[in-house]
Amino acid sequence: MNRLASWPVRAMGLAGRCYRGDDVDQNLDHYSVEYTFADGTNLFMNARNISGCHGEFASYAHGTKGSAVSSTNMHTPAKCRIYKGHNLVKSDLVWAFPQPEPNPYQLEWDHLIDAIRQDRPFNEAKRGAEASLVQIMDRMASHTGQVVTWYQALNHDHEFAPGLDT
Repeated sequence: MNRLASWPVRAMGLAGRCYRGDDVDQNLDHYSVEYTFADGTNLFMNARNISGCHGEFASYAHGTKGSAVSSTNMHTPAKCRIYKGHNLVKSDLVWAFPQPEPNPYQLEWDHLIDAIRQDRPFNEAKRGAEASLVQIMDRMASHTGQVVTWYQALNHDHEFAPGLDT
């Protein structure tokens, strides 16, 4: 299987910064990123961190046969559900993850501790590094206004954390 099958191959983004009081950091106030996968599928991410604006933390998928909510509420509980149409209304609900659902952050620890106790290999480093590279693509595309590919982000010579290894 192509190792990039589950990760976007490029990102195109835009972002901006509004007045943030005395906050001094590298974060922008709003982001909009279009991720493109190898098969041409697109994922759109929008985020805004501006006081007084509509605030929502959720991930949605829209396809030709329906839609889904893949995460809400800071991922815990995610309240994943699938709809037969594009209106997220109860009458179109096809499936919902049973509630209450386990906390995914606790499950990460449970899986690690279980692997240690059972003396089984458990290594999320590759997946974690690849997920972080997607976020780096996002930031590079949003901050530069350029389309950034997986390989460009992976091979870029910018030091994102200077002095960290000293």
